[in-house]
Amino acid sequence: MTASLDQPVVLHELTYLDEGAEVTVGRPDIESYAVLPAEGAALLGRLAASATPRAAADWYESTYADRVDIADFLDAIEELGFLRAPGESVVAQRPVRWVRLGRAVFSPVTGLGLVALLTAAVVVMVRHPQLAPSYRNMFFTNYLVAVELVAFLGQVPLLLLHEAAHTLAGRRLGLPTRLAIGRRLYYIVFLTTMDSLVSVPRRSRYLPMLAGILADLAVFAGLVLVADLTWPGPVGRIALALAFATLLRVAWQGWLHLQTDLYYVVTTVLGCVDLQRTAKELLRNRLRRLFGRTAGLVDESGWHPRDAAVARWYSWLLPVGYAVSITTLLVAGIPAAGRMLSLVVASLNGSAHSVGRQWDAVVFLLLNVIQIVVLAAVAVRDRRKS
Repeated sequence: MTASLDQPVVLHELTYLDEGAEVTVGRPDIESYAVLPAEGAALLGRLAASATPRAAADWYESTYADRVDIADFLDAIEELGFLRAPGESVVAQRPVRWVRLGRAVFSPVTGLGLVALLTAAVVVMVRHPQLAPSYRNMFFTNYLVAVELVAFLGQVPLLLLHEAAHTLAGRRLGLPTRLAIGRRLYYIVFLTTMDSLVSVPRRSRYLPMLAGILADLAVFAGLVLVADLTWPGPVGRIALALAFATLLRVAWQGWLHLQTDLYYVVTTVLGCVDLQRTAKELLRNRLRRLFGRTAGLVDESGWHPRDAAVARWYSWLLPVGYAVSITTLLVAGIPAAGRMLSLVVASLNGSAHSVGRQWDAVVFLLLNVIQIVVLAAVAVRDRRKS
C-alpha cells in the first residue's frame, strides 16, 4: 500500500452482513467477500466514513485497547478489491435479471405443487412396482448407443435444469448467480457460482442451496408419472431410465466430501466458513506428525475457530468418502464398463450377426472417446488455473 496514512482512502460501495461476532463484507460487482471480526468491520467502516488510516488506527486502539497494523489492513482490503484507486471510476452495479421469474418459480404455491407431484409419484410406484427405481430401467433396449444417448444426452438438459434452479433461487434474492462447467473427481458437472450468497442472512441461503435437489425430485416424480401413462411403450421405458439416473444424482448429493449441495447446507447450519480446506489441512498435518515430518506443517492459527472445531471430526470423513467413491468406481463402474466393452467386441467381431449391431458398437465407442476427451480437457483447464 503506497497511499499516505494521513490521507483518507476511497472505498468501493460495500455490503455488510452483521452476524454477531463476525461481519461478512463484500463488493457485489466483482463478488469479492471477506468475513471480518466485528471490530475489523468497524475499522473498515471508519475508513469508509473518510477517516484517515492513522486516525482510524488511533480510534481502534482507544476503542478496543489493542493496536492494529493499519498498513497491513490496507494491503488486505486492497487485495480484496475494496479500495478504489485514484482516478478509478465507480463500477455501476448491473441489474440482476430473472428476479421475478425466480420468485414465481419458488413461491409457496409451487412448493405445494411439488408435494402433490411427489405424493402422486409415490402412489403410482406403490400401485405399480414395475415403475419403482431399478438399475434395470437403464437397459431399456439392447442397443448400447440408445442407452448411451439417453444416459448422456438425456441427462444434459436435466443437469442444466438442476443448475438453473440454483440460479433462479439466487436471482430471486437479487444475487448475480452464474452457470459454469467443472468436474468432481471423475465426474463432469455443471456448477452454479453463488459467491454472493454469503451476503444474505443464513436463513435465506438454504433454498438456493437446495433448489437443485428440489428440481431433481420434481423431474423424478414427473418422469414416473409419464411412465405410468405410457407404460410399457418406449416412451415409458425411456422415462424410467431418466428417472433412475435422476434419483442417483439426488443420492450423490450425500457425498459431502465432493462439496455437493448438501455439503454447503451442512456447513451453513454448522456456521463454517471454509470447512473443506481446513479439514484437508488438518488431515495433512496429522499425517505429517504421524510420520514424524513436522517440517511444512500448515499454520493452524489462520483457521476459522468454527472450521477448526468441526474439522476435528469431519476430517476423518474425507478419506472415507474418497474411498467409497473409488470403490464404487471399481466395484460398479468398471465391471459395467467391462460388460459393455465385451458386448462391443462381440459386435465388432461379427458374433452379433448384425450390421446394425456393429455400427451400434462403433458409435458407442466414439461417444465414450468424446466423453474421455472432454473430461481430460476440463482437468487440464483446472490444473492450469490452479
